[in-house]
Amino acid sequence: MYPNIQFSGYSRLAGMEGEVQLTKLNLMHDELLQEDSIGVISYRKPGEYFHGSMLYDFDELILIIGEGREPVQSIQHLFINGLKCQVLYTTLSCLKGWIIAGEQANIIDYVLEGRMVWERDDRVRLLRQEIIEFNDPLREQKRFHEFSRFLVNYVQGKKAVREGRIIDAYQSVLKALDHWASIELIERGIYPKVHLWVQVQPLDRTIEKLYNELTLSTETLEQRVELVLLACEFSVMSKMEECSSPLFRILGSRREPWSIDELMNHPELKNLQLDLTVVLRKLVYRSLIRESAVGEFRDRGQNRELRYSLL
Repeated sequence: MYPNIQFSGYSRLAGMEGEVQLTKLNLMHDELLQEDSIGVISYRKPGEYFHGSMLYDFDELILIIGEGREPVQSIQHLFINGLKCQVLYTTLSCLKGWIIAGEQANIIDYVLEGRMVWERDDRVRLLRQEIIEFNDPLREQKRFHEFSRFLVNYVQGKKAVREGRIIDAYQSVLKALDHWASIELIERGIYPKVHLWVQVQPLDRTIEKLYNELTLSTETLEQRVELVLLACEFSVMSKMEECSSPLFRILGSRREPWSIDELMNHPELKNLQLDLTVVLRKLVYRSLIRESAVGEFRDRGQNRELRYSLL
């Protein structure tokens, strides 16, 4: 971790109106702040408990955000002022990655709902506002990520059915439905949260019906999986081009075709945690983009690089 900054028990806190006042850090020990800390968020609701992959029955969550470029994550369990606390250190870059990828969904909820205890500047507050407003490019990037994960699980489900691995197929299709539900929310301007299906139920009866068909139907497991896969196939065909709009924009930004490596390292794509191989192959198969072999013949005249471009 970073070198500690020692405080006398007080720190500058930017209020909601931008006023700066001296406020006692009564939620943490002085040693918790780090040299590169840019913000501290506290989440606490009396009478409620934390439940999730990282948070279990703590009185308070303290999220300390640093500005380091490299992803950093560290956890401490502390007893502070009579409260059992989980202290999570992370970086702004980690938070941005979680927002797109849907990882650490509980943490994102606490960023949105927690209290800003201290901040050096406006970066954490602006990030929270970006999630709340959920406009492009964040919205577009999030949709592309969810579509990529939907497509991967759909393909894995079909492969598992062909190989007779029905339980594996069921698990893949269930995950595909989660990502499909997220896409439906995103298209309505709603950021998918940890209570995904609570968000979806009032909005899209089709996806909820498919979920119930998969999990509650009296048909055989194989029949249920195959039925939902058919619905997924239609969804793939109808949403593919729109959901892949960031990729289409990049492919059309120059005349020369793109290699897979160039696309994976493009600034707009490299942090989205996409499975670009599956997306590209599906787009080629659906004749939505062009695949071409380019470059000089070499190695016995057989090897050339596959590249991708708009039609």
